[in-house]
Amino acid sequence: MPNKFYITTPIYYVNAPAHIGHSYTNIAADTLARYNRNLLGKENVWFLTGTDEHGQKIKKAADQAKLSPIEFVDQAAMQFRDLWSKLAISNDDFIRTTQSRHIKCVQKALSIVYEKGDIYEDKYEGWYCTPCETFWPKTQTTDNFCPDCKRPLENISETNFFFKLSKYQDWLVKYIKDPAHISYIQPASRRNEVLSFLENNKLEDLCISRPIERLSWGIPLPFSCKHVTYVWFDALINYISAVGEFDDKNIYHSVWWDKEVKVTHLVGKDILRHHAIYWPIMLEALGIRQPDTIFAHGWWMINEDKMSKSRGNVVNPLEMAEKYGLDAYRYFLLRDVPFGLDGNFSEEGIIKRFNGDLANDLGNLIYRTLTMIEKYYSGIVPGGGSLDNSGWDIKEKIGALPIELNDSMGTFNFSLALEYIWDLVNMTNKYVEETKPWNLAKEGKDEQLKAFIRLLVEAIRVVGQQIAPFMPKTAESIILQLGNAKINKTNPLFPRIEIKN
Repeated sequence: MPNKFYITTPIYYVNAPAHIGHSYTNIAADTLARYNRNLLGKENVWFLTGTDEHGQKIKKAADQAKLSPIEFVDQAAMQFRDLWSKLAISNDDFIRTTQSRHIKCVQKALSIVYEKGDIYEDKYEGWYCTPCETFWPKTQTTDNFCPDCKRPLENISETNFFFKLSKYQDWLVKYIKDPAHISYIQPASRRNEVLSFLENNKLEDLCISRPIERLSWGIPLPFSCKHVTYVWFDALINYISAVGEFDDKNIYHSVWWDKEVKVTHLVGKDILRHHAIYWPIMLEALGIRQPDTIFAHGWWMINEDKMSKSRGNVVNPLEMAEKYGLDAYRYFLLRDVPFGLDGNFSEEGIIKRFNGDLANDLGNLIYRTLTMIEKYYSGIVPGGGSLDNSGWDIKEKIGALPIELNDSMGTFNFSLALEYIWDLVNMTNKYVEETKPWNLAKEGKDEQLKAFIRLLVEAIRVVGQQIAPFMPKTAESIILQLGNAKINKTNPLFPRIEIKN
């Protein structure tokens, strides 16, 4: 069992601002990183995110902004860094593809694969999508429109360099099918999707360059001064360029990519093929071990449409976090839809979760518990007393919760993990209603009341501990309010949102 954990998000293309899809991936990765830090210790977890800063779209966006490409990407990278900070993303590193450590690693990787004979020069004639920066074989196009973005393709002819994907197709199918690698591509539906594609299509070799007269903004090929690197061969290398390097014998070394590390990539389903086909083959060609898991999550839709700049339905994550609270925003994204499926985003959905789960359930439990401690025990958590049967059921649930979370987090099921936490919250609220502590106080049943109050505090403390990876600021507030012996009650954590008709 690996005792170290390395988790990555995609590096985000900086030609447009981030939307909630980007924040979804980073919040999920952040939650896993925080959870594993609690289990393994901070020094055994590394969390990487970053920005993808080369390509035609970047050059075009820089020209439109009347900036040089490097000035443009410097500003854009800072905006992404600032966003992640405001969303409480706890990344350990931020990789940029314009950094020298990355450029050096990409050029070394290209040289290794070229010298191995897996890169060759050839003339390319075919269809190219500029917005997606993708070449498409005629077999995958209809009416000369891009299969992904549905925009017109350009027919081009030029000399380029190609990476021999086709050479490794049989190896990749065998690797994915190996029972030892059942968790390699997740969820299972994505694994089946990749296998179906590989078994029903012959892989085309991948064009990995652009002529410098057509694109100057890229990493120069080490074996051709007339070409720069194709964006995906550049971008995917970030996962290893950030944490290690090649030695003089072309062997890659990294403390975050050895057998002691569980390596996990989180990506959106739209870039699954690049991560589950291109990237594994690149690693195999370089003689580097495979990641343990490539998990492709679903999209957030608006009225059943994919969120995108071209459709004009992009939601700003910072606006949502500022409007409803950061932790409420994080909670909605992680709770509302099982990770891996598509979800439909709406502010009504956030408000429903806020008023129900957060205000009525969690917030109310904390506030009324602390109010009782103030009223009956002058703010000091009492000792003594003995529990009834319902109390022991809650004690049992408290003990089971860390195990339940470990099982659900191991399968990337954030929604289920939060459901387990809310099971304890709801059990405890029900216990309050059934026990009627105000009656215990009236009847002078002090020992029962002490045990009751202490159990509520224990349940809330455990909720605060277990909720920390998902809602870090809320967890911090819960632990602070509970104090050690004397409580520090504040205003309700989640005041209800009044809906105006």
